[in-house]
Amino acid sequence: MDFLRPSDWDEALAAKAAHPDAVPIAGGTDVMVDLNFDRSRPAALLDLTRVGALTDWGTDGDLLRIGAGVTYRRLIDELAGRVPGLALAARTVGSPQIRNRGTVGGNLGSASPAGDAHPALLASGALVELTSARGTRRVPAAEFFVGPKRSVKTPDELIAAFLVPAVPGAEQFAKVGTRNAMVIAVCSFALSLQPETAAVGTGIGSAGPTPLRATAAAEFLAAELPWESRGPVPAAVATRFGDLVGAAARPIDDVRGSADYRRHALAVLARRTLGWAWADLGGAR
Repeated sequence: MDFLRPSDWDEALAAKAAHPDAVPIAGGTDVMVDLNFDRSRPAALLDLTRVGALTDWGTDGDLLRIGAGVTYRRLIDELAGRVPGLALAARTVGSPQIRNRGTVGGNLGSASPAGDAHPALLASGALVELTSARGTRRVPAAEFFVGPKRSVKTPDELIAAFLVPAVPGAEQFAKVGTRNAMVIAVCSFALSLQPETAAVGTGIGSAGPTPLRATAAAEFLAAELPWESRGPVPAAVATRFGDLVGAAARPIDDVRGSADYRRHALAVLARRTLGWAWADLGGAR
């Protein structure tokens, strides 16, 4: 196995172009597990830990651009007010040691349906920035995932960053598991309420072959919320929203939970996150 260690972004892109089968590694929290259990034996590893550009964040017009190498710990400590849903998800990732090393870029790279960061990215309408020696493109998170652990990223591309609205609305995240962290979610759900545009964003994790959006649920809720008055959300609206979220899932039965349980749990998470997010906006309960 070759070990490639570029010192800057240009060297990293050149190395990936020359070795498209090289597996990028930064935090190593996914890659090393596969190596240790002999589930993967790549021809080369591309160590990105010396590429400082990947650990930067800042504004890009009306978007917040966060480098793929920014750790979960930094999301919590530095960016919780700017990416509240993602910071909530980050708090459930692994142990403190994992959060100190793991990155959203790595989560995107693995493209797991159970990735904790993915529902929050979908709910916020995030873009994924992909770069190769050929150039850069930005792909909506909703179009990034194409199958279990598969994405639109081409072999010569690296994940450079992800972008989210610079001024978030109210965002919430919740997941069901055998404990609060250090566990793969049975299912998870993220919600974004955007009062300025009366828009709703949703993200479902661990309940389909890819992370999913509950589009019909979002459209229903956006039309029914009392945005102007900030009055209480009618119980019937919350119930219907939860039912539509559960119906949007495409779960299977496995060792972590049945398909029916996942749909039920998602309906509960949808109602709970709606209550929390509405309260964050100053809405009556």
